[in-house]
Amino acid sequence: MGATAAVCAVLAQCGSGAFSKIDPRLGVSASPRVVGPDEPVPKGGGRYQVGKPYTVGGRLYVPEEDPDYKAEGLASWYGDDFHGRLTANGEVFDMHSLSAAHPTLPMPSYVRVTNLDNGRSMVLRVNDRGPYHRNRVLDVSHKAADMLGFKRSGTGRVRVEYVGRAPLDGDDDGILMATLREGRPAPAPSGVMIAASRPFLPASLRGKGGGAVRGNVPVPPDRPFELGLADRQAPPSRRYRDTAREADTAVASAREVDNAGAPPVTAFAATGNGTGVLGTLPVSVMTGRGLY
Repeated sequence: MGATAAVCAVLAQCGSGAFSKIDPRLGVSASPRVVGPDEPVPKGGGRYQVGKPYTVGGRLYVPEEDPDYKAEGLASWYGDDFHGRLTANGEVFDMHSLSAAHPTLPMPSYVRVTNLDNGRSMVLRVNDRGPYHRNRVLDVSHKAADMLGFKRSGTGRVRVEYVGRAPLDGDDDGILMATLREGRPAPAPSGVMIAASRPFLPASLRGKGGGAVRGNVPVPPDRPFELGLADRQAPPSRRYRDTAREADTAVASAREVDNAGAPPVTAFAATGNGTGVLGTLPVSVMTGRGLY
């Protein structure tokens, strides 16, 4: 049995709903669901990440921060199948937020997305990897597709332009909603440095010594995973503990069956004690939303 087939069998035995089935064309699977359909989705809380080169579906992707990035092509959107799942940088996908997935841009970051068919333009938060379909340049949330006007058609012709790095903390949907324009490019969110050379920090979080953060950065309530803040320990929910154990099993089994010699990729994995860690996975398994 090949490595991909073996991993498919392993993940198929995980609890229902924890992982989606591996796409046989691309060798990738959805990340674990950590927030239920009727539960509030925490905002922010991931990590800043560019990442190492990786291969999906026989295609090499090289993540980088390119201040001059601009691309045109098709964008598609995500709905409830991915709602509540971990994104590639450790945030939680909310289909009602203004977010997007891109194969190579930094996470989290902001991109200006313009619908070339109707002229609508707005800034979205990139917090996940994908899409991996060869003719698509971006995947956006259900809400973003609705605002940009291609929800009904499923895909839309768009122009994507890199704006800059996004803050790690808090809910930025309000400021992103305010960037919506028709017939002209969306402005950058207020206070964001265009193509910044280091992560953006809100003024309230900047220390006096060279922009360093002092003290504890506030985190949203009810977060389903621990961010390493020693004085903010909270027991994970039962649903998350169960999902985390399944994720542990899948990751460990994937490492055991990876005998094809493929280079590993760095990915986020949930651990059984409610924390998030970086680990290496074979190319046959990779979390993220961009499955089609």
